[in-house]
Amino acid sequence: MTPRTVTVRVPAKVNAQLAVGPARPDGFHDLANVFLAVALYDTVTVTPAEELRITCTGPDAAQVPLDRTNLAARAAELLAARHGIEPNVHIHIDKDIPVAGGMAGGSADGAGALLACDALWGTGAEQSQLLDICAELGSDVPFSLVGGAALGTGRGEKLTPLEVGGTFHWVFAVADGGLSTPAVYREFDRLTPDAPDPVASPALLDALRTGDAKALAAALTNDLQPAALSLRPSLADTLETGKRAGALAALVSGSGPTTAFLCADPESAEKVAAALTASDTCRTARVTSAPAHGATILPA
Repeated sequence: MTPRTVTVRVPAKVNAQLAVGPARPDGFHDLANVFLAVALYDTVTVTPAEELRITCTGPDAAQVPLDRTNLAARAAELLAARHGIEPNVHIHIDKDIPVAGGMAGGSADGAGALLACDALWGTGAEQSQLLDICAELGSDVPFSLVGGAALGTGRGEKLTPLEVGGTFHWVFAVADGGLSTPAVYREFDRLTPDAPDPVASPALLDALRTGDAKALAAALTNDLQPAALSLRPSLADTLETGKRAGALAALVSGSGPTTAFLCADPESAEKVAAALTASDTCRTARVTSAPAHGATILPA
């Protein structure tokens, strides 16, 4: 018997390394993208309906599109089309991942809706089939499905799982407003006309494998950070505030404007978050850890 309601929890991500190559003829960029799933989650609940409908609650919910441009809606449509059924489902997103913040919140919702609809409709898709749909939805969506840690190549959609030897403690400073990912990539192209081909850092992969936070801090890089800072110079103050408060490293998360701070332990993370919150350089600061599991169906 198929369920009447399915709820999926799906994590945010941070890019421990984001190496960006030159623009390709199709407009995308080749990447060496080291993803870490972090324990900040959206939950996506699907129930049968007379037509496809999306609702959203939570912080920044007003910024979430509730039409067919939402990746959750597109995920339902693509899965339904492959199985010859109508995507008649109500998708409710309880949002806790920052919107337009470089943490793949929209991608998470797409992956969550895909897994939830597969369970609701009993389509029985294999993970490889779900990953194909994820890649069609967007470059970050496949990782949102699998979670943990992975190296993304191509435009980020080709995943190689990575071993992680411990827990890493993070703080995320959420900025006011968002940054357009296409705009950040355009600025990257302007600032870096001769970008080299992207390569994953052996030192960073080794730090992940051994669980060495200090070594990971020394190896964190984001090739999009100069572009994000060019478009939003105030982020430099946020980064400096976190470092002064004791973070091992600070970087822009993905295309921004959320900034990420790697800390030595939970106590240090709380101290960094308190300093960021008090600094007026960000809207709020969130303490969490990595790695986290990918999209997961919750018990009814």
